Amino acid sequence: MNFLITGAAGFLGSKLANYLVREGHQVRGLDDLSTGDPQALSPDVLFTRGDVNDRPKLWTLLQEVDCVYHLAARVAVPESVLYPREYNAVNVGGTVSLMEAMRDVGVRRVVFISSGAVYGDQGEQPLKETAHPNPRSPYAVSKLAAEYYVRTIGDLWGIESVCLRVFNAYGPGQHLPPSHPPVIPNFLKQAMRGGTLVMHGEGQQTRDYVYVDDVVSTMIAASTAPGINHLVINVGSGIETSIRDLVRLVGETTGAKLEVLTNPRTSPGVSRMCADLSLAREKLGYQPRFSLAQGLRLTLDRDARFRVEPPTRPVNRA
Repeated sequence: MNFLITGAAGFLGSKLANYLVREGHQVRGLDDLSTGDPQALSPDVLFTRGDVNDRPKLWTLLQEVDCVYHLAARVAVPESVLYPREYNAVNVGGTVSLMEAMRDVGVRRVVFISSGAVYGDQGEQPLKETAHPNPRSPYAVSKLAAEYYVRTIGDLWGIESVCLRVFNAYGPGQHLPPSHPPVIPNFLKQAMRGGTLVMHGEGQQTRDYVYVDDVVSTMIAASTAPGINHLVINVGSGIETSIRDLVRLVGETTGAKLEVLTNPRTSPGVSRMCADLSLAREKLGYQPRFSLAQGLRLTLDRDARFRVEPPTRPVNRA
């Protein structure tokens, strides 16, 4: 098959692209490299640097494409609070531009990578796709709006669509910005370097951490699975893990003696998140293969950024 991946040089996009070319598919990648790394891509990926709002470039890249994976997005929640207009322009405007280009060229399936953040704070866990969305950030709002655009205009224009709500994905190669880094790579880095881990509040808030290879498996299945048009499907581990338990697992995985500080929570945030995977199992044959402990070990072993080189001994020239 022929694929176009937007956001191809990002954490999830690059893993997906490299898997597809290993399986013999033709893969084109588009990324503006605002956070992506083209070095993460196989040389067999036909990569183009560009903006997802660049319609002429999209028309060229979409020729003879069977399915589009749409991952291009701004994804930092704290940044979205400061720059909601930019997040709307990229996450919503870019999605509409892509869908219009797909209509013009005649591409008939899109897999949109959304986020569990659209649920916000909910009382009942695990979260089913039928839960009423309650986004708590401009990022989450933009992802929810993009879902509606993909499904609505997809129906109007005869484009098959499926939206995958990915929860807290992690794994080797995850982008680690200096401000507001994702919790798992940040904790691993601090633990391996003898730093201090900071928990907000008492660490009772929970998340659903899903290893990157499990996410990729659902994306692969969604490109050809029958009977999924117009659906929204959760992608997670199905296990609710508190920040306090995550700290414990990071300590066990790294063998580091951790110093943990607690900071007061500055905003209510989202207290609990856990994905119900019933629909993913039914429609995509999905079964998570990696526990959090296994995923942490693989991340540590496969990501050179977390390796601490032993100090060199001075040479005795006497």
